[in-house]
Amino acid sequence: MRRLIPLLLLTTAGLAHEFWLQPASFRVAVGAPVPLALLVGENFGGQPWARPTRRVRRFVCFGPGATADSTDLRPALLTDSLAPTLRCATPGTHLLALTSQLASIELPAQAFTAYLREEGLGEALRQRQEAGEAATKPGREAYRRCAKSLVLATLGPHLPPAMADTAFGRVLGLPLELVPEQNPYRLRPGAALTVRVLRQGQPVPGALVQVWQASPPAAKPTAALPVTHFTTHTNAQGRLLLRVPGPGPYLLATVRIENAPAALAARADWLSTWASLTFGGPAAPAKAY
Repeated sequence: MRRLIPLLLLTTAGLAHEFWLQPASFRVAVGAPVPLALLVGENFGGQPWARPTRRVRRFVCFGPGATADSTDLRPALLTDSLAPTLRCATPGTHLLALTSQLASIELPAQAFTAYLREEGLGEALRQRQEAGEAATKPGREAYRRCAKSLVLATLGPHLPPAMADTAFGRVLGLPLELVPEQNPYRLRPGAALTVRVLRQGQPVPGALVQVWQASPPAAKPTAALPVTHFTTHTNAQGRLLLRVPGPGPYLLATVRIENAPAALAARADWLSTWASLTFGGPAAPAKAY
Protein backbone atom coordinates (compact mmCIF):
# COMPACT_ATOMS: atom_id res chain seq x y z
CA MET A 1 0.00 0.00 0.00
CA ARG A 2 0.98 3.64 -0.37
CA ARG A 3 2.39 5.55 2.61
CA LEU A 4 0.24 7.65 4.88
CA ILE A 5 1.58 10.84 6.42
CA PRO A 6 3.64 9.95 9.52
CA LEU A 7 1.30 11.39 12.17
CA LEU A 8 -1.57 9.23 10.90
CA LEU A 9 0.34 6.06 10.09
CA LEU A 10 0.09 4.48 13.54
CA THR A 11 -3.62 5.16 13.94
CA THR A 12 -4.50 3.67 10.57
CA ALA A 13 -2.05 0.76 10.64
CA GLY A 14 -4.50 -1.52 12.41
CA LEU A 15 -6.94 -1.39 9.52
CA ALA A 16 -5.45 -0.14 6.26
CA HIS A 17 -3.33 -3.15 5.35
CA GLU A 18 -3.83 -5.92 2.82
CA PHE A 19 -4.54 -9.46 4.00
CA TRP A 20 -3.70 -12.49 1.89
CA LEU A 21 -2.96 -16.23 1.81
CA GLN A 22 0.57 -17.20 0.83
CA PRO A 23 1.61 -20.86 0.55
CA ALA A 24 5.30 -21.68 0.80
CA SER A 25 5.00 -22.56 -2.90
CA PHE A 26 2.19 -21.96 -5.38
CA ARG A 27 3.27 -25.05 -7.38
CA VAL A 28 3.31 -28.19 -5.25
CA ALA A 29 3.57 -31.95 -5.57
CA VAL A 30 0.37 -33.92 -5.04
CA GLY A 31 0.14 -34.98 -1.39
CA ALA A 32 3.16 -32.98 -0.21
CA PRO A 33 2.78 -30.89 2.97
CA VAL A 34 2.82 -27.17 2.19
CA PRO A 35 2.95 -24.54 4.96
CA LEU A 36 0.40 -21.80 4.40
CA ALA A 37 0.85 -18.29 5.82
CA LEU A 38 -2.01 -15.91 6.65
CA LEU A 39 -0.39 -12.50 6.22
CA VAL A 40 -1.19 -8.86 6.89
CA GLY A 41 1.08 -6.17 5.48
CA GLU A 42 1.89 -3.88 2.63
CA ASN A 43 3.71 -4.06 -0.69
CA PHE A 44 3.38 -7.88 -0.71
CA GLY A 45 5.51 -8.16 2.43
CA GLY A 46 3.61 -9.28 5.51
CA GLN A 47 3.58 -10.55 9.04
CA PRO A 48 1.45 -13.41 10.42
CA TRP A 49 -2.15 -12.46 11.15
CA ALA A 50 -2.59 -12.24 14.93
CA ARG A 51 -4.97 -14.67 16.68
CA PRO A 52 -6.37 -16.24 13.49
CA THR A 53 -8.22 -19.05 15.26
CA ARG A 54 -10.53 -16.48 16.85
CA ARG A 55 -11.03 -14.47 13.70
CA VAL A 56 -11.65 -17.08 10.98
CA ARG A 57 -15.24 -17.65 10.04
CA ARG A 58 -14.64 -20.10 7.17
CA PHE A 59 -11.45 -21.61 5.76
CA VAL A 60 -11.76 -24.20 3.00
CA CYS A 61 -9.88 -25.71 0.07
CA PHE A 62 -11.81 -26.73 -3.05
CA GLY A 63 -10.45 -29.45 -5.30
CA PRO A 64 -9.85 -28.97 -9.04
CA GLY A 65 -13.15 -30.35 -10.29
CA ALA A 66 -16.35 -31.38 -8.54
CA THR A 67 -17.98 -28.87 -6.20
CA ALA A 68 -18.32 -31.57 -3.54
CA ASP A 69 -14.53 -31.94 -3.37
CA SER A 70 -13.66 -29.65 -0.48
CA THR A 71 -11.55 -29.77 2.68
CA ASP A 72 -12.13 -27.77 5.86
CA LEU A 73 -8.79 -26.17 6.76
CA ARG A 74 -9.78 -24.94 10.23
CA PRO A 75 -8.44 -28.10 11.94
CA ALA A 76 -5.04 -27.42 10.34
CA LEU A 77 -5.24 -23.86 11.65
CA LEU A 78 -5.94 -25.11 15.17
CA THR A 79 -2.91 -27.38 14.94
CA ASP A 80 -0.58 -24.60 13.78
CA SER A 81 -2.03 -21.09 13.63
CA LEU A 82 1.17 -19.57 12.18
CA ALA A 83 1.70 -22.03 9.31
CA PRO A 84 -1.19 -24.46 8.86
CA THR A 85 -0.32 -27.33 6.52
CA LEU A 86 -2.06 -27.73 3.18
CA ARG A 87 -2.06 -31.04 1.28
CA CYS A 88 -3.49 -31.24 -2.24
CA ALA A 89 -4.64 -34.81 -2.79
CA THR A 90 -5.38 -34.56 -6.51
CA PRO A 91 -3.59 -32.96 -9.48
CA GLY A 92 -4.93 -29.64 -10.69
CA THR A 93 -5.61 -26.12 -9.47
CA HIS A 94 -6.93 -25.94 -5.92
CA LEU A 95 -8.91 -22.94 -4.67
CA LEU A 96 -8.37 -21.80 -1.08
CA ALA A 97 -10.87 -19.39 0.48
CA LEU A 98 -10.95 -17.70 3.88
CA THR A 99 -13.57 -15.33 5.29
CA SER A 100 -13.12 -13.57 8.62
CA GLN A 101 -15.41 -12.65 11.45
CA LEU A 102 -16.44 -9.02 11.67
CA ALA A 103 -14.08 -6.80 13.65
CA SER A 104 -14.39 -3.11 14.40
CA ILE A 105 -12.18 -0.07 14.85
CA GLU A 106 -12.64 3.61 15.63
CA LEU A 107 -10.28 6.25 14.23
CA PRO A 108 -10.02 10.00 14.91
CA ALA A 109 -11.71 12.13 12.27
CA GLN A 110 -8.48 13.28 10.61
CA ALA A 111 -7.04 9.78 10.48
CA PHE A 112 -10.24 8.31 9.08
CA THR A 113 -10.39 10.98 6.36
CA ALA A 114 -6.77 10.27 5.40
CA TYR A 115 -7.48 6.55 5.30
CA LEU A 116 -10.49 7.00 2.99
CA ARG A 117 -8.39 9.12 0.64
CA GLU A 118 -5.50 6.67 0.73
CA GLU A 119 -7.69 3.71 -0.20
CA GLY A 120 -9.63 5.55 -2.90
CA LEU A 121 -12.92 5.27 -0.99
CA GLY A 122 -14.30 8.47 -2.43
CA GLU A 123 -18.01 7.81 -1.89
CA ALA A 124 -17.64 7.44 1.88
CA LEU A 125 -15.41 10.53 1.98
CA ARG A 126 -17.97 12.52 -0.02
CA GLN A 127 -20.79 11.51 2.33
CA ARG A 128 -18.79 12.58 5.37
CA GLN A 129 -17.85 15.89 3.77
CA GLU A 130 -21.45 16.66 2.76
CA ALA A 131 -22.63 15.87 6.29
CA GLY A 132 -19.92 18.09 7.78
CA GLU A 133 -18.31 15.12 9.55
CA ALA A 134 -14.92 14.81 7.82
CA ALA A 135 -13.05 17.12 10.20
CA THR A 136 -14.81 16.32 13.46
CA LYS A 137 -16.57 12.95 13.62
CA PRO A 138 -14.50 9.82 14.40
CA GLY A 139 -14.74 7.00 11.90
CA ARG A 140 -16.46 3.94 13.39
CA GLU A 141 -15.93 1.03 11.05
CA ALA A 142 -16.69 -2.68 11.03
CA TYR A 143 -14.55 -4.67 8.63
CA ARG A 144 -14.19 -8.19 7.27
CA ARG A 145 -11.74 -10.00 5.03
CA CYS A 146 -12.22 -12.38 2.10
CA ALA A 147 -8.98 -13.98 0.89
CA LYS A 148 -8.53 -16.51 -1.91
CA SER A 149 -5.52 -18.31 -3.34
CA LEU A 150 -4.86 -20.69 -6.25
CA VAL A 151 -2.38 -23.54 -5.78
CA LEU A 152 -1.35 -25.90 -8.58
CA ALA A 153 -0.66 -29.52 -7.63
CA THR A 154 1.02 -31.84 -10.12
CA LEU A 155 2.34 -35.38 -10.33
CA GLY A 156 5.20 -34.33 -12.60
CA PRO A 157 6.02 -31.78 -15.31
CA HIS A 158 2.64 -32.03 -17.06
CA LEU A 159 -0.69 -30.33 -16.37
CA PRO A 160 -3.88 -32.35 -15.82
CA PRO A 161 -6.62 -32.13 -18.50
CA ALA A 162 -8.23 -28.69 -18.60
CA MET A 163 -11.77 -30.09 -18.47
CA ALA A 164 -11.06 -31.52 -15.00
CA ASP A 165 -9.36 -28.36 -13.70
CA THR A 166 -12.13 -25.80 -13.20
CA ALA A 167 -12.06 -24.67 -9.56
CA PHE A 168 -9.95 -21.58 -10.35
CA GLY A 169 -13.02 -19.78 -11.75
CA ARG A 170 -15.56 -20.88 -9.17
CA VAL A 171 -17.80 -18.10 -7.84
CA LEU A 172 -18.23 -18.58 -4.10
CA GLY A 173 -20.75 -15.82 -3.47
CA LEU A 174 -18.49 -14.08 -0.94
CA PRO A 175 -19.26 -10.55 0.29
CA LEU A 176 -16.45 -9.48 -2.08
CA GLU A 177 -14.22 -11.67 -4.24
CA LEU A 178 -11.83 -11.66 -7.19
CA VAL A 179 -12.53 -14.38 -9.76
CA PRO A 180 -10.13 -15.11 -12.67
CA GLU A 181 -11.73 -16.08 -15.96
CA GLN A 182 -8.68 -18.02 -17.17
CA ASN A 183 -6.46 -20.38 -15.25
CA PRO A 184 -3.20 -18.42 -14.73
CA TYR A 185 -1.19 -21.65 -14.59
CA ARG A 186 -2.29 -22.55 -18.13
CA LEU A 187 -1.42 -19.21 -19.74
CA ARG A 188 1.71 -18.57 -21.74
CA PRO A 189 4.10 -15.95 -20.32
CA GLY A 190 2.86 -12.48 -21.20
CA ALA A 191 -0.70 -13.60 -21.95
CA ALA A 192 -3.73 -11.61 -20.81
CA LEU A 193 -5.75 -12.56 -17.74
CA THR A 194 -9.22 -11.18 -17.07
CA VAL A 195 -10.48 -11.03 -13.49
CA ARG A 196 -13.93 -10.14 -12.21
CA VAL A 197 -14.70 -8.30 -8.97
CA LEU A 198 -17.95 -9.63 -7.56
CA ARG A 199 -20.07 -8.62 -4.57
CA GLN A 200 -22.13 -11.63 -3.53
CA GLY A 201 -21.95 -12.90 -7.10
CA GLN A 202 -22.77 -9.58 -8.78
CA PRO A 203 -20.24 -7.49 -10.75
CA VAL A 204 -18.74 -4.37 -9.16
CA PRO A 205 -18.06 -1.70 -11.82
CA GLY A 206 -15.36 0.90 -11.19
CA ALA A 207 -13.70 -1.02 -8.36
CA LEU A 208 -10.13 0.04 -7.64
CA VAL A 209 -7.84 -3.01 -7.70
CA GLN A 210 -4.20 -3.09 -6.65
CA VAL A 211 -1.88 -5.56 -8.39
CA TRP A 212 1.51 -6.73 -7.15
CA GLN A 213 3.92 -9.05 -8.93
CA ALA A 214 6.76 -10.49 -6.84
CA SER A 215 9.97 -11.80 -8.37
CA PRO A 216 11.90 -13.84 -7.47
CA PRO A 217 9.86 -15.86 -4.94
CA ALA A 218 10.78 -15.35 -1.31
CA ALA A 219 12.73 -17.95 0.63
CA LYS A 220 10.25 -17.46 3.50
CA PRO A 221 6.51 -16.70 3.22
CA THR A 222 6.94 -13.65 5.49
CA ALA A 223 10.01 -12.22 3.76
CA ALA A 224 9.75 -8.92 1.91
CA LEU A 225 9.77 -9.46 -1.85
CA PRO A 226 11.03 -7.26 -4.67
CA VAL A 227 7.75 -6.27 -6.32
CA THR A 228 6.20 -4.28 -9.11
CA HIS A 229 2.90 -2.59 -8.31
CA PHE A 230 0.12 -0.78 -10.14
CA THR A 231 -3.54 0.08 -9.68
CA THR A 232 -6.40 -0.32 -12.12
CA HIS A 233 -10.20 -0.19 -12.17
CA THR A 234 -12.85 -2.64 -13.29
CA ASN A 235 -14.99 -1.80 -16.30
CA ALA A 236 -18.79 -1.55 -16.42
CA GLN A 237 -19.03 -5.36 -16.25
CA GLY A 238 -16.77 -5.59 -13.20
CA ARG A 239 -13.79 -6.91 -15.21
CA LEU A 240 -10.15 -5.92 -15.35
CA LEU A 241 -7.40 -6.99 -17.72
CA LEU A 242 -3.77 -7.60 -16.83
CA ARG A 243 -0.74 -9.38 -18.23
CA VAL A 244 1.01 -12.21 -16.41
CA PRO A 245 4.60 -12.14 -17.67
CA GLY A 246 6.03 -14.92 -15.51
CA PRO A 247 5.66 -17.29 -12.56
CA GLY A 248 5.05 -14.53 -10.02
CA PRO A 249 3.58 -14.86 -7.46
CA TYR A 250 0.85 -12.24 -7.81
CA LEU A 251 -1.40 -10.47 -5.32
CA LEU A 252 -4.61 -8.68 -6.30
CA ALA A 253 -6.53 -6.71 -3.69
CA THR A 254 -9.64 -4.53 -3.55
CA VAL A 255 -11.77 -2.96 -0.83
CA ARG A 256 -15.39 -1.80 -0.72
CA ILE A 257 -17.00 0.41 1.94
CA GLU A 258 -20.68 1.06 2.51
CA ASN A 259 -23.00 2.39 5.17
CA ALA A 260 -23.21 -0.10 8.00
CA PRO A 261 -26.50 -2.01 8.25
CA ALA A 262 -28.83 -1.29 11.15
CA ALA A 263 -27.66 -4.43 12.97
CA LEU A 264 -24.22 -2.85 13.39
CA ALA A 265 -25.39 0.65 14.32
CA ALA A 266 -24.31 0.31 17.95
CA ARG A 267 -20.65 -0.08 17.00
CA ALA A 268 -20.16 1.09 13.42
CA ASP A 269 -21.26 3.69 10.87
CA TRP A 270 -19.40 1.99 8.02
CA LEU A 271 -18.82 -1.57 6.85
CA SER A 272 -15.75 -2.35 4.74
CA THR A 273 -14.89 -5.59 2.98
CA TRP A 274 -11.32 -6.38 1.95
CA ALA A 275 -10.76 -9.00 -0.75
CA SER A 276 -7.56 -10.53 -2.09
CA LEU A 277 -6.42 -13.19 -4.55
CA THR A 278 -2.96 -14.74 -4.76
CA PHE A 279 -1.64 -17.11 -7.41
CA GLY A 280 1.43 -18.17 -9.31
CA GLY A 281 1.80 -17.43 -12.97
CA PRO A 282 2.72 -19.34 -16.11
CA ALA A 283 5.94 -21.29 -16.32
CA ALA A 284 7.41 -22.99 -19.39
CA PRO A 285 4.69 -24.42 -21.66
CA ALA A 286 3.58 -27.86 -20.47
CA LYS A 287 1.66 -30.64 -22.16
CA ALA A 288 -1.52 -32.10 -20.72
CA TYR A 289 -1.64 -35.78 -19.95
